[in-house]
Amino acid sequence: MRRRITRCRAIGEYDGVLRAIVHALKYDGRRSLAVPLAERMRERGAFVLEGASAVVPVPLHASRRRQRGFNQAADLARHIGLPVAPILRRIRATADQTTLAAGQRHGNVRGAFAVTPAAIEWAGRIVVLVDDVSTTGATLEACASPLLEHGVGEVRGLTAARVVTRPR
Repeated sequence: MRRRITRCRAIGEYDGVLRAIVHALKYDGRRSLAVPLAERMRERGAFVLEGASAVVPVPLHASRRRQRGFNQAADLARHIGLPVAPILRRIRATADQTTLAAGQRHGNVRGAFAVTPAAIEWAGRIVVLVDDVSTTGATLEACASPLLEHGVGEVRGLTAARVVTRPR
């Protein structure tokens, strides 16, 4: 499969203190943590943000958004320092990626995202997807597909953390 994300970066490994901070933001509702996390994302991901026109938060399905009360990716995106373009929507609910094996994640999110009519404004431009954690990259890739199909010039990814699988 050809990668749709041209550049991707995270603050660091999804472990220890960084994992605890992401959990506090996402599951404990400590939304103020989005500010320092986004600042670190901006610093560590400078080459990802270079030349980009906007950041695009990975959307939650409406049911998950109601359950959680907020979208952590949108909170992070607001503090990155580029215009926020909410031009993606999740068109179907999916199983929580954390409950799935790596091999099941791409299928789980395939076709789960669509662009909004406002996506036309970003045709030919570089956008950066923003999310809290990347494990296999499946969600970022699934988000990139409709953006590229509707004329976005290049899609990059920036996350607070990434899961690192160690060889056994």
